[in-house]
Amino acid sequence: MYNDYRLDGSYSIVDLLRIIEILRGDNGCPWDREQDHHSIRNNFLEETYEVLDAIDRDDVENLREELGDVLLQVVFHSRMEEEAGRFGFKDVCDRICKKLILRHPHVFGDVRAETSAEVLNNWDEIKKKEKGQDTFTDTLNSVPRAFPALMRAAKVQKRAAKAGFDWADCAGAMDKLEEEMAELEAARTDGSAEETLEEMGDLLFSMVNVSRFLHCDPEEALTKATDKFIRRFAKVERLAAEKGLDMRSASMTELDKLWEQAKQC
Repeated sequence: MYNDYRLDGSYSIVDLLRIIEILRGDNGCPWDREQDHHSIRNNFLEETYEVLDAIDRDDVENLREELGDVLLQVVFHSRMEEEAGRFGFKDVCDRICKKLILRHPHVFGDVRAETSAEVLNNWDEIKKKEKGQDTFTDTLNSVPRAFPALMRAAKVQKRAAKAGFDWADCAGAMDKLEEEMAELEAARTDGSAEETLEEMGDLLFSMVNVSRFLHCDPEEALTKATDKFIRRFAKVERLAAEKGLDMRSASMTELDKLWEQAKQC
């Protein structure tokens, strides 16, 4: 047993590294020893979203806890690689420090950058050289497929726009949206399931493009729309109960009237 570690102690990153080493060791935890990068992949994703949720709710106490959970994931994956003899946590720290120094030449070098826009342009150019991205297509392909679909679409479109592949204004994007809507309707009535799926994807992609022109983050917009739907649905359910209506057997016309009423509440 490792009696040196107690809940009334005060710990640092050094202790976290040691605790993970213990948990992954021969006398550690069976579950921790069994894990690999793929088995805990979704854990990393979930912990990241929980950090975002704490930020959105301005929950400082929860943010402290969730940041710790994300740090745990970084240390856990680093420990696996150290056991394999490829790299360790120190190498991760070394790499990110060097990246920050390299991509901030206006701070650590003699490059001038007076505005945030200049900083971002420098960052992009340095990143392209660092990653060996010789073409604009390379920059599009570098956007991870594991990103949420709306986020990935927005990043790809933004990078394509830097190559000059963009509408002159939002009107062009809106016209394209209407075109994709018509194509989806045609696929819905006369096309196959595969064609319908493809056209639905094109429509969503066009919606993301419109959101870019309107300076609206599509992930944030859809999240707020979903939250609003849940709030109004709850009002509809309450109104239906007050009227003695069973939502499962009520007509859509009846429910739509309640929906309109809920919008006024």
